[in-house]
Amino acid sequence: MRKILLALLGLFAAVGINSAVGATLACAVGFAPLAGVAAVNGAALVSGLCGGFTPSGALGAGIYTEVWTGELIKAFRSAAESIGWYQAIRSYDAYVKHDVIHFVDVGADPEILVNNTTYPLTVQDLPDGDKAVELDKFQSRPTPVTDDELHAISYDKMALVIEKHKDQFFEKKYSRAIHSLAPAENAAKTPVLVTTGEATADGRKKLTRADIVALKNKFDKLKIPKEGRILVLCADHVADLLETDQRFEKQVYDYTTGKIAKMYGFDVYEYDECPYYDTTTLKKKAYGAVVGENDRQSSVAFTTKRAMRADGSTKSYLREASSDPENQRNLFSMRTYTICLPLRNEGFGAIVSAKVEAAKAPEEEESV
Repeated sequence: MRKILLALLGLFAAVGINSAVGATLACAVGFAPLAGVAAVNGAALVSGLCGGFTPSGALGAGIYTEVWTGELIKAFRSAAESIGWYQAIRSYDAYVKHDVIHFVDVGADPEILVNNTTYPLTVQDLPDGDKAVELDKFQSRPTPVTDDELHAISYDKMALVIEKHKDQFFEKKYSRAIHSLAPAENAAKTPVLVTTGEATADGRKKLTRADIVALKNKFDKLKIPKEGRILVLCADHVADLLETDQRFEKQVYDYTTGKIAKMYGFDVYEYDECPYYDTTTLKKKAYGAVVGENDRQSSVAFTTKRAMRADGSTKSYLREASSDPENQRNLFSMRTYTICLPLRNEGFGAIVSAKVEAAKAPEEEESV
């Protein structure tokens, strides 16, 4: 009887600990606490059936990482809803195999003959080819959490670590995506325009509605499909329009997704991490490059008909303190695969803040 009572007490303790872990993790990744409680206790039940609960009454390292990985995958899938312009891009997740997507390249477009009188027609081959695109690999550096910390503050520290890793992955994922969608330079099929408004105190020209109309005109002449046109405004350009255009201020209606009402055929969004361009050459700066004196931030335009995004595998890693007797610390890190790219090198554009040259002081008159 005593053994049964002790077993029951141990079971209740394990369920209580697992419930606390599950609820904390679920809150950390943006899900209902009950979902985390059910997930962790479910994993604990499987662990118990396969070999009993762990000595401490909590989950083992393998189960922890499985639970965290599952919750983080759900968070990655749902987080796109908070970035409206990213969500609008077609997802190619279903085509990812081993973190690679295989596209079929059909080669050149078929030639169309008008009022032809010469027969037989010349045969034009359109050979297919395989184009493999590897997803970018994102890894976080391991974060240590000592047993002393966990002993003093329970599992809050670990939940905070997971939350930080998740947030950094999201930030990197979306900033890389908008950078990839921006044209490399001003070209015939990928226009990069400069702003034409009044000069600002920080040495650039403001964005005007006329600049957006000019970009629309470029897209129209390139016969870019009108359906699915997206314009992502950087923070400077949003501020420019808010300061100079009362109509624009009334168009901002969803601060959660950053979406702004349609303007000249574009679905307009706001995003702070848009790429920078060299205002002299109108070439895009490399991702993560140091911003120079001639560099200004841009707003990016694209069509969803020519863009793709895909998420591959996600995995979390945990080394428990029990495997590190010298330091007695846990190590947590993550790895995921994702990509966002143009499908064709057309239907993409940008508007860059023009640099205003500082006024030169008048030269002193030469003394006679």
